[in-house]
Amino acid sequence: MNESVSHPVISVEEVVRPTRLEIDLKTLAANYNNIKRHVAPAKMMPVLKANAYGHGIVRIAQLMEKLCADCIGVAVLEEGILLREEGIKTPILVLGGIWGNQIPLFFKHDLTITASSIEKLNQIDEIAAQMKVKAKVHLKIDTGMERIGVHYYNAEKFLEASLKCSNIEIEGVYSHFANSDDTDLTFSFLQLERFQEALKFFEKHSLKMPVRHISKSGSILQMPVANLDMVRPGILLYGVYPSSESRRSINVTPASTWKSLVVYFKVIKADHPVGYGLSWKSDHDVRAVTVPVGYGDGYFRSMSNKAEVLIRGKRYPVIGRISMDQIVVNIENDSAYNGDEVILFGSDGGNKITVEELADWAGTIPYEILTNINTRVPRVYTEQCF
Repeated sequence: MNESVSHPVISVEEVVRPTRLEIDLKTLAANYNNIKRHVAPAKMMPVLKANAYGHGIVRIAQLMEKLCADCIGVAVLEEGILLREEGIKTPILVLGGIWGNQIPLFFKHDLTITASSIEKLNQIDEIAAQMKVKAKVHLKIDTGMERIGVHYYNAEKFLEASLKCSNIEIEGVYSHFANSDDTDLTFSFLQLERFQEALKFFEKHSLKMPVRHISKSGSILQMPVANLDMVRPGILLYGVYPSSESRRSINVTPASTWKSLVVYFKVIKADHPVGYGLSWKSDHDVRAVTVPVGYGDGYFRSMSNKAEVLIRGKRYPVIGRISMDQIVVNIENDSAYNGDEVILFGSDGGNKITVEELADWAGTIPYEILTNINTRVPRVYTEQCF
């Protein structure tokens, strides 16, 4: 199995590499429960794609199972297979598009399939008949993302076709918001209207309504009317808000802290440039420390000469180009010692550096910061009572 989607469960004492991502499972559970209370009676489908947004898909899935999540959402087949191989029994919906030759693996591992076209429906039905199984399927309606799914204005033909598939059980029907974390929700409400219009098919034909879901982190915060039967919290589950514009209607706390240690101290003389490209120098002597983290770990090179870290609760700037494996931090006239803890994001005393700040420095979004933390960074879990 591709190791890029999992990490061993290890304790703090077992960590050899000083750069690590510490995940507080108690905090993550509190976030889950806060969201669950807010959206009740809607069901919960925590989204664990991209290695649970960098937090380690297997351990987070185990936690979600303990919390009795109704379903788990993943992006690709391989993520679902890994969770089944690791003993996860909770229903798992693969949200991404599929190839026809993948379909038997869904049945082998008891995974729920997204059907995004009439052709896919027929493929699923045919293979299910051959394997003598009943396929579990969620139908995808495209209400404005233009990725996968049948357009809302063609939904009736799609839904009619699903009724002809005798080897398929339609468990759910869903769509996806394009900008529900923005201030202007006009298009999101239009998408919701399109989705609800398509769903009238079931009422019109006196059919049992499948589980309806469209709401993700942004709309959970801002559009309670969109909760319907089930919601899909993603980045919000991990304690990060989806955008600076999103309303903070649910209290969540970052569940992870990215840490490293000082491994070298030096004095850099005036006019001596630092790092590749010689992009930084001072007009006076400065004290500096080296920290073993770099873009090879997912600490974006584009943050060079912009990022800051915390050492002993105080902010210091990263100077020079960020290397693949190391950064240099200017501590000016302060003192730091080998083994001092360095916070890349997280809290130290009364100060903190947020995932959102790293995203600003890197010119990206918080999602990319979390999901790009490389697999060579150990994930360390605290509050093992879960």
